[in-house]
Amino acid sequence: MNNRLSATPRGRARARALGIVVGTLPTGPLNAITDVEGILVGHTTIDDGADLHTGVTAVVPRHLTTGRRGLPAAVYAGNGYGKLVGSTQIDELGVLESPVVLTATLSVFRAADALLTYLMDHRQDGLSFNPVVGETNDGFLSDIRRRPITERHVLAALEGASGGLPAEGCVGAGTGTTALGFKAGIGTSSRRQVVDGAPVTVGALVQANFGGVLTVRGIPMPVEELIPGVRHEEPAGNSCMIVVATDAPLDARQLGRLARRAIFAMGRVGASYSNGSGDYAIAFTTAPPQLPPMPDDLLNPLFAAVMDSVEEALLNSLFTATTTTGVHGRTSHAVPYGRLSGSSTSSRQ
Repeated sequence: MNNRLSATPRGRARARALGIVVGTLPTGPLNAITDVEGILVGHTTIDDGADLHTGVTAVVPRHLTTGRRGLPAAVYAGNGYGKLVGSTQIDELGVLESPVVLTATLSVFRAADALLTYLMDHRQDGLSFNPVVGETNDGFLSDIRRRPITERHVLAALEGASGGLPAEGCVGAGTGTTALGFKAGIGTSSRRQVVDGAPVTVGALVQANFGGVLTVRGIPMPVEELIPGVRHEEPAGNSCMIVVATDAPLDARQLGRLARRAIFAMGRVGASYSNGSGDYAIAFTTAPPQLPPMPDDLLNPLFAAVMDSVEEALLNSLFTATTTTGVHGRTSHAVPYGRLSGSSTSSRQ
C-alpha cells in the first residue's frame, strides 16, 4: 500500500509539458484543484503487480475540519448508472458535509463506512452524517470482486491528504481505470479568472474511466491509429467522477450550473456517454458564507474556467498514466506521445 503523493511517473508528462494547451485562461500555480485555498488531496494505491490495481482518492476541504459544518454544493448526474453515496442529501440541502472519497465500484460501501468513522472522529456531537463516496468500475484491470479496500486504506488517504501538486495517472482511485481506449487514472487542473474585479480560482479533479474516442484539441485519435495492432476494447461499467472546487461566492443552484458544464467538458475529449457510464460531477465552494452569491450574468467566466480545467484534467489523467497489465492478463496501454498529432498542440481560440 502506498498513500503518499508523488510526482508524475518517470517518462510521463502532463498535457502542457507536451505542448497541449487547453484554452487561453491562466492556470493556478500548480494547475491543480489544490490551487483553491484549503483543498487537500490524498491517495492510497493498491497495486500488487498482478491482479489488484485499485485504491482510494480523497478530496478534503480543510474548511470542514476547522469549524464549518458544510459548504454550498451541487451534484449533476450526466448519466446516473453508478453509485454516488450521499448525493440525494446534497441535492436536497445544497450542502457538502464531508470530504469526497473516490474508489472502485464494489468498494463504495466499505469506503462510506470508513468515511463515517472519519467524520465521527472529527465531530464528537451529531447523530447524523452524510459521507460522500463515488466510484468507477476498475474491473477490467483489477479483481474487483475481492473488494480489497478496507477502513485503513480510506483513513490513510484522508489523513494523508495535503496541498501541493497531487499525484496523477495510475494512483489512488485511478490505479486501475481506463478511458477512451487507453490507460487513464486521476487528473487535475485549475484556472484563474477575475470576475467583477475579484480574483477567483476553479479547480477540477477527475477519476477517468469512460468510453469513446480520444480527442485532443478537436482531433480524434483512435487507439487503432496511435497503436497499430491494438484493438480498442471498451470495458463494461465505464464511468467518470469529476470534483470541482472554487472560491467564488456561489449558491447551490449556481454550483449546479458549474457541475453541468463539467460533464459537458467530457465531450471535448471524445466521451461516448454510453448506457453503462455513470458520469457525475460534484461542485462546491469554499467562499466565506457571509459573501452574497455573485449575479448570474457574471458566471460566464466561471463556466469557461470549469470547461477548460475539466478538459485538461481529463487529458492529464491519460497522459500521466502508464501501461498496465492486470487481472486475466488484460493490458491497457498508455497514450504514446510520439504519435500524437502535431496539430493537437494548438490552443483553442
